[in-house]
Amino acid sequence: MYDKVLEPNPAPAGIIGLLDASPKDLSVEIGFVVAFPKYQRTHITSNVVGLLLQYCLELPANGGLGLRRVQWQANAQNGASVKAGLRMGFIQEGVKRWERIVPAAEGKPSTTERLPREGDPRRRDPGRHTAVLGLCWDDWEDGTREKVRELMKPR
Repeated sequence: MYDKVLEPNPAPAGIIGLLDASPKDLSVEIGFVVAFPKYQRTHITSNVVGLLLQYCLELPANGGLGLRRVQWQANAQNGASVKAGLRMGFIQEGVKRWERIVPAAEGKPSTTERLPREGDPRRRDPGRHTAVLGLCWDDWEDGTREKVRELMKPR
């Protein structure tokens, strides 16, 4: 992500990527969305996510990839990330319990209610529950495209 509006010289505003792409299944995940502190709660994330959604979900005849599904995953305890996905038109589909191990060295708290069982080879490392949100081509064509374009308009 780069900001050309808030600064005269373009500077990195964050990091974003497409993960776990499956050409066979016509799906991808938008992931590792990181907005640097100066750019949090600005237009930057909405615009970049909006551009990626357009690129992924529009048909090739309209300059897109023609994917059927775009996924957004977040730590289930990270309300800001889940809320950002919902605001961009994603629909929460569920929570994958104990989906990921967060190494204790990272200092991140567990999002699980309990510690792993005795004998677990990584008992000291916290667990994470992951919220799964999806946005599919039919959601996109049934009104989400317009919602996203509205969010991307300059204010």
